[in-house]
Amino acid sequence: MNLFTYTRAEDVEGALREIAGNGGGRFIAGGTNLIDLMKENVERPSRIIDITRLPLRKVQPGDDGGLRLGALVTNTDVEYNTEVERRYPLLSKAILAGASPQLRNMATVGGNLMQRARCHYFYDTATPCNKREPGTSCSARAGINRSHAILGASGHCIAVNPSDMSVALAALGAVVLVAGPDGERAIDCSDFHRLPGDTPHIDTNLGADEIITAVDLPAKGFARHYAYIKIRDRASYSFALVSVAAALEMDGDTILEARLALGGVAHKPWRDPGAEALLHGKSATPENFQPVAEALLRDAKGFGQNNFKIELAKRAIVRALGRAAAGEEHP
Repeated sequence: MNLFTYTRAEDVEGALREIAGNGGGRFIAGGTNLIDLMKENVERPSRIIDITRLPLRKVQPGDDGGLRLGALVTNTDVEYNTEVERRYPLLSKAILAGASPQLRNMATVGGNLMQRARCHYFYDTATPCNKREPGTSCSARAGINRSHAILGASGHCIAVNPSDMSVALAALGAVVLVAGPDGERAIDCSDFHRLPGDTPHIDTNLGADEIITAVDLPAKGFARHYAYIKIRDRASYSFALVSVAAALEMDGDTILEARLALGGVAHKPWRDPGAEALLHGKSATPENFQPVAEALLRDAKGFGQNNFKIELAKRAIVRALGRAAAGEEHP
C-alpha cells in the first residue's frame, strides 16, 4: 500500500474543498471497496478524505412523495428500513442479495454506487487492463471472461458493474443527487454509470470534484408486483452472473407499465424503455414476456466463456416477469 495523507471532513462544503484540485484524492466512508483496491495497488490515492462525519445518514421523506436516502446510510439500514420495506421492497430485496451481512453493515448508499468492477484482470496488476491503465489492453476479451459483459462492451473493456442495489434503483427510476463546486445537480440512476467506450477507466458521470449526497426514490415503488432474481455461482456472497429487477403496474391481468433492469451483463445496469413498452397493455403471459427478453438481448454478444449468459438472461427475464405479475414476492 502506498503512502497517503489523511484528512476528515465535517460537512459537504469541507469535503469539496478537500477534493478540489487534488486529482489523487479519494473519499472514504465504509471503505469496503477502496481499501481492497489499495491493498492490491490498483488504487493509489495520494490523499484520503474521511467523510463519515458528514450529515448524510438520514432516510427521510423526499420531494413529490418519494423517499430520500442519504449517501452515508448503510446498506443494512436501507434494507431494513420500514418505509423501504413497505414502499420499495424491490430495493430491499436487491440489497439483501448483495455481499455479506458484515459488508452491508459498513457499505453505504454512495459507496455502493461508486464501487468498481470486480474483474480479476482489473485487480491483477501483473496483467494489462485498460480500466486500470488506459492504453494497454483488455486481458478479459481473450482470457477468462465467464462473468463478463454481453451488452454495451467495447474493444477496450468487457467488465461489468457489480452492484445489486444499482439494478433496483435503475428499475425504480431513482435519481442520484450530487454536489460540486458549481452547486447541486441530479443524475438519473440509469445515466449515472457509463458504458466503457474508449474511456473504460471512467466508471460514472460523477465529476472528480463532486460528491454524492443522496439518492431520491420516486413516489411509485411498485410494491405489489416486483421481483429481483440474482443468478450466481453460489447462494452465499457472490456477484451476479445475471440479475433482473422487474417492476410492474397492473390492472387485473393487464400490464399498464413495466420496468426492467439487468445486472451482471454490462458496465452499467441495463435498461431499454423501448423493450419495456412492448408489455404496455398486454396480458401477463410467458408468450408476451419472451419478445421483451429477445428485445433486451438483441445486441448481446458473448466472448466465448460467457456466451451462455445470453440465453440465461432471457430465461431470467421471463421468470422475473412471471413472478412480478403473480405478486409472488408480496407478503
